[in-house]
Amino acid sequence: MNVTGIHHVSAITGAAEKNHTFFTQVLGMRLVKRTVNQDSTSSYHLFYADAVGSPGTDMTYFDIPMAGRTYPGVSSISNTAFRVPTTESLHYWKERFNELNVRHDDIEKRAGRDTLYFEDEEGSRLMLVADNGEEGVAPGVPWTGAEVPEEHAIVGLGPVTLTVRRADKTIAVLENVLGFEKVSEYPNRAGAELPAIQVMSVAEGGTGAEVHIEERPDLPPERPGRGSVHHVAFRVPTFEDYEKWDERIRSFGFMTSGEVDRYYFRSIYFRESNGILFELATDEPGFATDEDMEHLGEELALPPFLEPKRAQIEASLRPLNV
Repeated sequence: MNVTGIHHVSAITGAAEKNHTFFTQVLGMRLVKRTVNQDSTSSYHLFYADAVGSPGTDMTYFDIPMAGRTYPGVSSISNTAFRVPTTESLHYWKERFNELNVRHDDIEKRAGRDTLYFEDEEGSRLMLVADNGEEGVAPGVPWTGAEVPEEHAIVGLGPVTLTVRRADKTIAVLENVLGFEKVSEYPNRAGAELPAIQVMSVAEGGTGAEVHIEERPDLPPERPGRGSVHHVAFRVPTFEDYEKWDERIRSFGFMTSGEVDRYYFRSIYFRESNGILFELATDEPGFATDEDMEHLGEELALPPFLEPKRAQIEASLRPLNV
């Protein structure tokens, strides 16, 4: 029983309107769900994904307007990658970032693939990675509702990088609990004297099923703020598998959240040995459960267990001009 790849990544924004502009107008992703943080309903939770909200394609942001700056360090999810079809796509994006004044690096090789590092206005540490026909977890469906050409559109989440003090501890959790295996390594760009970054892969593999482990014993713990990542979620294909995971995680000595019904998917949360928050999330039922596919993300959506409190929740939310 293994997870099957990256399900979603959830981060923090201090400026939801700018965040929405960046992800929908600059990156050309689709806002597939406009809802609230179910654990703090006075805060918005925005989901950006492919054309149909496929599992493995969505980057989500919690809106925390007073969030301070992020001080990078260990025990963190230090980079989130997005998949694009080809290296030619990376050249398209590099030119687009130049035109739109998006901070970015040059196209570089990481783990044998062409990549392009970039940041949004809040310092979210992001990257594009070219699939170039590589086999593995299937890509999502390009969103054609933005001005980005279909042949260069973002088609899902790529590798997620974890920066930790002790790589062996996190690797043990990925291998023993979640079913990953090491497939390669590559030099750390931060310094030749640092340990190589370890590439862990699961299930069908490829860009949608990798976690990269960066060991940095020289860094302090990260102090999260705007642009930082709150957690990474891994895919559980069915409810049947999901019902077995809580017991499995606890059998390795980890405390869990227990089973949590998020309505659009079911979740289990736990912190791995370096303190990073992991979530397991089901592929089903999906974001079209309560909205027509053509109108995803256009209105405030609330799961049934929050719907009776809609008036109270809407009164507590600030106006969101997106």
